Amino acid sequence: MMGSKQEAQAALFYEFSLEDHVPPDHLLRAIDRFVDLSSIRTYLADHYSHTGRPSIDPELMIRMLLVGYCFGIRSERRLCEEVYLNLAYRWFCKLDLSDPIPDHSTFSKNRHGRFRDCDLFRHLFETVVARCMAEGLVGGETFATDASIIQADANKQYSAPKAEWETAQIDPAAVPRAVQEYLETLDDAAFGAASEVTPKFTSFSDPASQWTGALKGPAFFAYSTNYLIDTDHAIILDVEATRAIRPAEVGATQTMLTRTRDRFDLFPDRLAADTAYGSGNMLGWLVDQDIEPHVPVIDKSDRKDGTFSNLEFRYDPATDEYTCPGGKPLKKYWRKMRTPRTGVSKDGIKRYYASKTHCSTCALKERCTPNKDARIVSRHVHEAARDQARQIAKTDASRRRKKVEMLFAHLKKIMRLDRLRLRGPNGAKDEFLLAATAQNLRKLAKLRPTGPAMA
Repeated sequence: MMGSKQEAQAALFYEFSLEDHVPPDHLLRAIDRFVDLSSIRTYLADHYSHTGRPSIDPELMIRMLLVGYCFGIRSERRLCEEVYLNLAYRWFCKLDLSDPIPDHSTFSKNRHGRFRDCDLFRHLFETVVARCMAEGLVGGETFATDASIIQADANKQYSAPKAEWETAQIDPAAVPRAVQEYLETLDDAAFGAASEVTPKFTSFSDPASQWTGALKGPAFFAYSTNYLIDTDHAIILDVEATRAIRPAEVGATQTMLTRTRDRFDLFPDRLAADTAYGSGNMLGWLVDQDIEPHVPVIDKSDRKDGTFSNLEFRYDPATDEYTCPGGKPLKKYWRKMRTPRTGVSKDGIKRYYASKTHCSTCALKERCTPNKDARIVSRHVHEAARDQARQIAKTDASRRRKKVEMLFAHLKKIMRLDRLRLRGPNGAKDEFLLAATAQNLRKLAKLRPTGPAMA
């Protein structure tokens, strides 16, 4: 028999508990155990006035932002709508059914003001990292690093070549916030000073973003998010926003390793990364820090014409000379210099020259240097570090860097951060920090689902 027609009837009183309507296995229940915002109010105290109307609770805004990044809700306007409707979101944000939802403009005002002034999002991120360490999810022995390109909120139609920017008269007080940040970061190693190469186009709306075709498709404006992770459980230990260009990304790794050491007293034994980090300077820096470089070396010494590569020449550190396959020496200088010279060029390369007399009478000349009078072998000042990296490049630790790529795939596919919504270096930094915080919280919820490991 067909049941009676369902009609909504208003009731005078309800007995309703949000606690009873959030499933026990809901992701937010697992995450909530690890969200400790007890220090937020103290951390922000100096940035609030002691008079006037009470403001929106900062803990509520942080919890709402975490919901947005955990579930890929990119718009703050839509986030407010979802929290208004979703019972689990209300429960996580400590809101009752009758509690109002903050207006979406509140987030923008606080982000550009007190949140950014005190670097609140980094404080939040590091608080979650500390909890991961307390839960025993950070081994501290093997780290991995990589960068991923995220499209900026900028369009080629609203851009111009750099030359037009250089001739324009810009009043820093009258330009938009993203342009002000661009002017402030011109000397920053992660942005304006990352490279002397002039980009083909510069965006008017977000000039700090990098015009790049690195993905082998149509070029676009972008930033890079750089991750430093502990490979035991793929916990993100640090994140840095930079231009989408290799020198900035490599420099970000040094910044993150130094900051992780200072903040958490973590000294990794080894670092895994891809070939982009295999320059001599980077490998030398790692070795100087007593970190094993599990990184493929950027090596252009191999020859495609069948002649001897540089690796077939034996180096003697005692005499600082090479010996060729024919048994003859290669030296930086064949005559004694009145003023001692290091022989190191501006690019950090030392060059060793064979004798023309030796090469002209050598039976191996056609296999060594058929088109020149004498062979020249180049050696980087950090060649010892490069040799160390060559010996360990194919170990298990080197393959662990794939865990970083999995985090980036999760970031773009599940959390939907394939295009930035905020502009400028600070906007990129805020989004990357919040996304990394959400990823670490999801990891905690997955690996510690029943309760904290601490006593």
